[in-house]
Amino acid sequence: MIIDLFFAANQALATFAFFGVGVNLVLFLTRVMEQGNADAANTVSKWTGTVYLCSLLGAFLSDSYWGRYLTCMIFQVILVMGLVLLSLTSWLFLVKPAGCGDGEKHCVSASSTGTMMFYLSIYMVALGYGGHQPTLATLGVDQFDESNTKYKEKGAKGAFFAYFYVALNVGSLFSNTVLVYYEDIGHWTVGFWVSMGSALVGLLSYLCGSFHYRYIKASGNPIPRIAQVFVAACRKSRVPVDDEKKLYEVDGAQSAIKGSRKILHSEQFKCLDKAAVVTENDLSGPQNHWRLCTITQVEEAKCVIRMLPIWLCTIIYSVIFTQMASLFVEQGAVMDSKIGPNFRLPAASMSVFDIISVLVSTLLYRRVLVPLAGRLSGNPRGLTELQRMGVGLIIGLFAMVAAGVTEVERLKRSVPGEHTSTLSIFWQVPQYVLVGASEVFMYVGQLEFFNGQAPDGIKSFGSSLCMASISLGNYVSSLLVHMVMSITARGDDVGWIPENLNHGHMDRFYFLIAILTVVDFVVYVYFAKKYKCISVDENGNEPKKEEV
Repeated sequence: MIIDLFFAANQALATFAFFGVGVNLVLFLTRVMEQGNADAANTVSKWTGTVYLCSLLGAFLSDSYWGRYLTCMIFQVILVMGLVLLSLTSWLFLVKPAGCGDGEKHCVSASSTGTMMFYLSIYMVALGYGGHQPTLATLGVDQFDESNTKYKEKGAKGAFFAYFYVALNVGSLFSNTVLVYYEDIGHWTVGFWVSMGSALVGLLSYLCGSFHYRYIKASGNPIPRIAQVFVAACRKSRVPVDDEKKLYEVDGAQSAIKGSRKILHSEQFKCLDKAAVVTENDLSGPQNHWRLCTITQVEEAKCVIRMLPIWLCTIIYSVIFTQMASLFVEQGAVMDSKIGPNFRLPAASMSVFDIISVLVSTLLYRRVLVPLAGRLSGNPRGLTELQRMGVGLIIGLFAMVAAGVTEVERLKRSVPGEHTSTLSIFWQVPQYVLVGASEVFMYVGQLEFFNGQAPDGIKSFGSSLCMASISLGNYVSSLLVHMVMSITARGDDVGWIPENLNHGHMDRFYFLIAILTVVDFVVYVYFAKKYKCISVDENGNEPKKEEV
């Protein structure tokens, strides 16, 4: 569809702008803002966590009040404004003298005004990018009419999510190469202005398709709807469910929730079915949604409960993913990055191998693995979403092992009395490639899974769960760093992640994450096997049950 090009272009340009700030932020904090390695890693983790936590806010406003289109537009405007402020702050207050922060020339200490404006600007960027991302993905899926069997048979939604993620990586490819190089040699302000220009062009490309989009109206605030189910079930805790066929539901093809299809009754969490039991009090007085709920409303609450354990199990993977923007960069910064006599590869540019891995893995998955797995399993989509997410966890585990092995070798070749090592930075390639391959399975699988399993009234919320997982992963990573340093940096011990990484043991931190991933995988398999998928009534015809 031509309209999909608008979403792909917007995604690529907005991502280019965002990663123009985020991919080198840890080095900006250490070189320009004069933070230590551990503090900078924590700052980046908290900021990145806030980016993706804002996705929940964007999803809530989209589902409840503003609708997808308006939500995307407002948050993209915030993104542009944040980048303008960041560019001005860098130019007027922070990068002084010009060209400082290149790893050799030191910047003057930032003033309190410059520091305040810097944090305000990057958190505006976090709000703008985070709030618009899940809503844009859901708006893209809205363009596919699910009543059209052509889209179902061809797996159009799955293909959209895969190429949507490819567009994200194409955008980050240019920011992780061209922009990173100029920022690394001290041209920070130029990099931020270019990011602002990209975000502005992305906003204009989004507005260009306004008259061609397929719009879905907001369904109202889901929080009271879900709360009503629990309150009504508690009020009727002693009322038996004699006949499930007599549970309350409105007549007609549409549910009582605006713009939402009916959801068929499921056998899990039967205690909540009491909310849909019709009693004499319900018949005698006016309808009270805090006493009587429809089956669809009850099943909406059940869907949220069912998705929660799966979502929680993805957080440890996000801890793996967030290392690329923090510790991987710090590790690469103290390795031999020279190519020829005059060129030094920026440590943050190594993430280009992650991006290439995503692009290649997506192509191989769509063209090779899906047909092969389809023939073996009988499922035309190849692996189910839950299976793909499990594979992503395993590949992410190997990425942490590879990072740990690289750090062991780096420490063996550390230069005494220096902050560097003679080990080539290209030893990091396997860990970046493995993380990239795992993203194709984990994050694309998450996007398709949570969007497909979320009821119609909270589709943006479903898409935002993927980004919220990244958010909590960043906060958990920050917490892990803090705990590890609190435990290991005692007395004369400098800890696992000190200012001079040659004196630390960052390899042990990577292996710790690998061990946590093994535990998380076992828990994930347990809940994935127990998961029961949503079943919706397609306009009163045969029910549609998603295969996950």
